[in-house]
Amino acid sequence: MDAERPGARDAKLVQALKAAQLYYMQDRTMEAIARELGTSRSSVSRLLSHARDIGLVDIRINSPLERGGMLEQRVSERFRVAAHVVPVPANVSEVDRLERVAMTAARLTAQFVDSNMIVGVAWGSTLSAVSRNLPQKETHNTTVVQLNGAGNTQTTGVEYSSEILQRFGHAFGAKVQQFPVPAFFDDPATREAMWRERSTRRVLDLQARMDLALFSLGSPSAEVPSRVYVGGYLDRDDYRSLSEDRVIGDVATVFFRADGSWRDVRLNARATGPTLDRLRRVPRRVCVVAGAHKLASLRAALGAGLATDVVLDEALANRLLDAS
Repeated sequence: MDAERPGARDAKLVQALKAAQLYYMQDRTMEAIARELGTSRSSVSRLLSHARDIGLVDIRINSPLERGGMLEQRVSERFRVAAHVVPVPANVSEVDRLERVAMTAARLTAQFVDSNMIVGVAWGSTLSAVSRNLPQKETHNTTVVQLNGAGNTQTTGVEYSSEILQRFGHAFGAKVQQFPVPAFFDDPATREAMWRERSTRRVLDLQARMDLALFSLGSPSAEVPSRVYVGGYLDRDDYRSLSEDRVIGDVATVFFRADGSWRDVRLNARATGPTLDRLRRVPRRVCVVAGAHKLASLRAALGAGLATDVVLDEALANRLLDAS
């Protein structure tokens, strides 16, 4: 097909750029652009959509109203993070709420990712939704690295985590580095031994040099369940241990309590995600979260300084402020 040939793609890119410049920079109408480019109005509409999809156009809305900028400002001041609040009607389903937050997070991620960066990506329901909505942005010498293992006793987890990583790699023209280890080892000593292996150390070294980490928060009570709690990763003894240790959530399978403490949570000795101390050393840490059931884990994560940026829905932002 012509659209698949490099020449056709380049021609479409040039047309999309022209249409975007005329529409957004010169305030020309679609009819006027169609006449100038010698095409139809519907074709101009498709060119503008293409320009947004591939990152030629970056649309930002700065609202002075309480539902927009003021709400973001209050969250930012209270928790010392850059807040990105997504307006979502109260009557939508939790699945739709997650999808809307993920769409905004995907656009922001494209703004944050650049050439010569190492980007750490966790896996899960939220990051899967983000990965499906990423716009195209060509970068150079960029690496996407998996934050934590995904295998369990039922599956290797490679197919699931790889699909998310590959979408990030494709969106940014980046190299992808998977982390082919279990989400949790059976024995802490096994993890310690594995962490000494050169093949594992190579991935850990990439994680140690991350410029950006993108993650969500696990919660056992969310209406859209966190994959770690429903995907066969935890057994009855694990749940009992988490309950006894008063765990309320996790980041990349590293569990924490309401006060942000995590070091003596027993299951963390077997987990493969980065320690929360390691995570806090990443220059930009983007937390994407949707739904009121994530309130407790979000409060704890923000209180512990785990995020520099948070993308959340409007109702959750209001609950977060009311609970503080």
